[in-house]
Amino acid sequence: MSYQNTTIRDLITEKIGRNTFLPAIQREYVWNPYQVEKLFDSLMCGYPISSFLFWHIREERKKDWISYDFVRDFDEEFPHNTEANLDGVNQDIYLVLDGQQRITSLNIGLRGTYRFFYRKWKKTKLYLNLLWNRNNENPEDLTYQFLFKEDESPIPRVDYPQFWYRVGDILNFDDAEDAKDAIEDQLVHHSEEEQKIAKRIIGRLHSVINVSRIINYYEEKSDDYDKVLEIFIRTNTGGQKLEYSDILLSTATAKWKTLNAREEINSFTDEINKIGVGYSFGKDFVMKGAMYLTEDLPIQYKLSSFTQSNLEKIEIHWDTTKEVIRNTVSLISRYGFNDKNLVTKLALLPIAQYIKNISRKNYLTSTNIEDVKDQNNIQKWLVYIILKNGLGGSSDTKLTQMRKIVDLQYDRFPYELLNRELQIEPSFNSMEIESMLQANYGTRYSYLILSLLYPGRDWKDKIFHEDHIYPQTEFQRKKLKQRGYDDEKIEEYLSCYNSICNLELLDEIENKTKNAKPFDEWISDRDDNFKVRHNIPNLTDYSFDNFLEFIKQRKKLLTKSLQHVLFEDC
Repeated sequence: MSYQNTTIRDLITEKIGRNTFLPAIQREYVWNPYQVEKLFDSLMCGYPISSFLFWHIREERKKDWISYDFVRDFDEEFPHNTEANLDGVNQDIYLVLDGQQRITSLNIGLRGTYRFFYRKWKKTKLYLNLLWNRNNENPEDLTYQFLFKEDESPIPRVDYPQFWYRVGDILNFDDAEDAKDAIEDQLVHHSEEEQKIAKRIIGRLHSVINVSRIINYYEEKSDDYDKVLEIFIRTNTGGQKLEYSDILLSTATAKWKTLNAREEINSFTDEINKIGVGYSFGKDFVMKGAMYLTEDLPIQYKLSSFTQSNLEKIEIHWDTTKEVIRNTVSLISRYGFNDKNLVTKLALLPIAQYIKNISRKNYLTSTNIEDVKDQNNIQKWLVYIILKNGLGGSSDTKLTQMRKIVDLQYDRFPYELLNRELQIEPSFNSMEIESMLQANYGTRYSYLILSLLYPGRDWKDKIFHEDHIYPQTEFQRKKLKQRGYDDEKIEEYLSCYNSICNLELLDEIENKTKNAKPFDEWISDRDDNFKVRHNIPNLTDYSFDNFLEFIKQRKKLLTKSLQHVLFEDC
């Protein structure tokens, strides 16, 4: 490999986007604004930022591999790179194997913007305070004050002088003195000392960006893709961890024949994350699903699994994979699983495999009584595996065994055999029930626990809310004291008002009409089956003063109900 060096300015303005791009094996940009600010600070301090590795590709072979443009205007909400158009590039090209995050950060800081969310969405540019003159005792603090801001206006309510300079403007000047002259009129109201500081800092910035040849890079000229892939993997084992899913995605992008793997997988991940109330599935889940649902493929992330043959199988089955994962997420979404309570996302894969195997397009919308029972069993099984931590720490091993069971293509979801394989008892013991009833409102298990208490409910396409039976607004220490309760009774009220024993699932309309109405008023005009549906004990007094008795009696009903949570025969 040959060694080269250049300036930051020449790298950003003469190479990036003209003859230097990203290979498909690169993951996407992941740095946050502070990391970019710290990179520029390191450059200004003269600290080394390590070398870069470029893959030199001859012009006649430039389209043998898919390449992508560097991000210039980064948006956290839409972070994907765009594919590079090489039609007008009539020269050899370079693909960056090591240094993408740093080069993208330089590109954003000097020529682009960074849109991120902090209390609100902000589209910012990188600025440098030319009047910053503080010695930082903490070595982790920035020596220079770089900051992503929406404009150059001063930060309010700070005790130091400010003159915010758009960092990218330094690219406009061939000579440092011209850069200093350009800000002179803006410095007239500042002291001579501050003017000296500003000119010294801008001179330093000009030298670092435009003059010093501090970008050191090596060129790899091999045409052997597998060798280049091995180099890429080895050079990306440091810094921010390179996940195996990233490697698989990158390799698939390079080796799929008809589809663009990166665009397919990114867009599909975005799609399933918008189902229902929204999820946060990552590429890792989608890639694992693709391997799991493709016949005869291992599901472990090992480099030996990413063969040409295996990747071609994934591509061939990709449309089917998307359909069954999409249908699976749609199904569990209808049962009230959301991003907060779906804490074991990989547990969806056996369900997806089952939906794939039965191959019935109308299964999700079927009103056939046997299909409804089957889907209710799927719901219960998923709740069980989450609440009982069924996958544990050896998920790949257990998933592999479950795949063998589901692949027998049963007519109905094989929850019994799956439970047996996972050594999960299809019931809850007294200790488990006691722990479940102590779960609090809005926690990741509360909705799942409550869902078990409604065995006959029609969940599909309906939204149910966790509701405090006795309104939570009344459980304030001040209000409880005003009722004349002593400290011991107050503590008892506060210890259980937020638990499952005081929670129910109401549909949207019921929840809105109930609002914060006292429970003794609300219960008085409910239908005859309301108490049965919601496990409400029969009491003569539902007043707030009788709350602890209500909790005691309802706990008995909930315990009995959870002891009899059963799968349905179908």
